[in-house]
Amino acid sequence: MVQGMPPLAEAIAVADQSEQGAALVKASEIRFEQVLFGYKSDEYVLKDLNFTIHPGEKVALVGPTGAGKSSIIRLLCRLYDVSQGEIRLDGVNIRDLPQAELRRRMAVILQDGFLFAGDVKSNITLGEDYPLEAVKAAAAKTNVAQFIEQLPQGYDTLLRERGTNLSGGQKQLLAFARAAIRNPGILILDEATANLDVGTEALIQDALEKLLEDRTAIIIAHRLSTIRNVDRILVLKQGELIEQGNHESLLAQNGLYASLYKLQMLEG
Repeated sequence: MVQGMPPLAEAIAVADQSEQGAALVKASEIRFEQVLFGYKSDEYVLKDLNFTIHPGEKVALVGPTGAGKSSIIRLLCRLYDVSQGEIRLDGVNIRDLPQAELRRRMAVILQDGFLFAGDVKSNITLGEDYPLEAVKAAAAKTNVAQFIEQLPQGYDTLLRERGTNLSGGQKQLLAFARAAIRNPGILILDEATANLDVGTEALIQDALEKLLEDRTAIIIAHRLSTIRNVDRILVLKQGELIEQGNHESLLAQNGLYASLYKLQMLEG
């Protein structure tokens, strides 16, 4: 673990060095079966959740603050264990998977990708033993290579803690490269496109499209306009799954999703 890294950022897929030469992890099926969870024993924040995300499917989690979106991600990454029920990855209970194996199979990209004081290469590899060629390939795939090569010492350029000498978009592209080098089968995006700036917006959107190819993806986004094209939207309220479908079908239902969407359009 990198000193000072926030808890959810730890869930970014980290493999044992012996596994780093492994082939691309296939897009996985994720299944929540009668999942209940509470941070306190007498207060559930997730209640009897049942849903399946199919291999390669792009699914968005939507709902008001406190609906349980981030709790779902924390459970999937095993930062916490379910109170009741099971979470299965390709049919296997995640409790039966070694932690390193579970985190090798997924990558988490947060709204504010955490960068630590150190060089660019180490911020992509998180200190693991990837060859420079692999780092450069990941950077090229996520549209950050040109920016890195323009830095004074390239991949050896030192960054300040939290990347205070970079723009929000540049930090996010480095977070994308960090995910790409691990070739995860599951990509989790928690407001990953919230910190766009004019100089990097197009680069970020293009990099994200490349990252999402052939992977199962879970996307948390408060700006509903950013998830209109996902395969399916799961709508949560107070820890319960109350609606699901694509953007058009949910608007037609005229339920909570439609209300949230119309409200955001009015706030514009």
